[in-house]
Amino acid sequence: MFDHFVWSVLVVPVLLVGTAALPARRLAPATGAAALAWSAFATALAAVAVLAAFTVAAAAEVPAVAARFGESSRTVADDTAHVPWVTWLSAALLAAGLVAAARVRRRHRRGRSVARRFAGLPADRAIVLVDDEAVDAFAVPGRPGRIVVTTAMRAALDDRQFEALVAHERAHLDAGHPRLILLAELAGALHPALRWVAPRVSYLIERAADEQAARAVGDRRTVAKAIGAAALAAAGRPAPPAPSAVSFARAVRPGAVPRRVGELLAPPPAGRLAWLAAVPALLAASSIVWTGEALIDLVELLAKAHGTGP
Repeated sequence: MFDHFVWSVLVVPVLLVGTAALPARRLAPATGAAALAWSAFATALAAVAVLAAFTVAAAAEVPAVAARFGESSRTVADDTAHVPWVTWLSAALLAAGLVAAARVRRRHRRGRSVARRFAGLPADRAIVLVDDEAVDAFAVPGRPGRIVVTTAMRAALDDRQFEALVAHERAHLDAGHPRLILLAELAGALHPALRWVAPRVSYLIERAADEQAARAVGDRRTVAKAIGAAALAAAGRPAPPAPSAVSFARAVRPGAVPRRVGELLAPPPAGRLAWLAAVPALLAASSIVWTGEALIDLVELLAKAHGTGP
């Protein structure tokens, strides 16, 4: 079973992080964000399943537990005798990952409280202006979704730039970007190597929304100016009034805003290489297959241990 641990827990997550460095300018941001978020989440689930299998093996190595089920603890322990640390390390990693994932879910549930604040508004109130000195705007998923803009943000943009902002945030709602952020953050919580994926997905969905906004307003330069104006106005100002998965004014990581502006001011790439999105998907699929084999091996090991008795 150890080879399954190596592939699904150690190798594939690292390779998947490496695929995030594929030439972004040759892959549509929306495609890249979806492929990376879903692949990372599937890879994390596969790793968790392998860790769970080894955790079961760790429990079966305890003589008292094995005796309770009429199994031989020695038979189970012999399977990983050359790497005796792997079962108990798996148990520790599994526990840590589940706790971290629960924290991510709790944080996102708190974020949904923002949506409940606006749930009672009329359906035609798609844009909600909030009196606040924080310079921010964000999309609140729901039925219908809302676009929340602070008064400080509105004051920082002219009418044309505000139109670009609204188009940008509407793109987040239409494409379900908050869901992708949740998947990426859960993947990072479940597996430490995947924590780098969430900032990358955040950047890609911002780029995807930028491109959609540029198409909606018909001018890439207007969107670039809106992003720059919002970022300058937000510098040194208070944090947003509520947690949001995607924020128009604040960078997900250093240098993100200048890069977004630069890519909008440059002509769009002549061609896209959509097949690049298949690379992380294939890695995730391979991990899932190997995880299935690990679970089969576990069942066979426990059956063998049961046959040999305590």
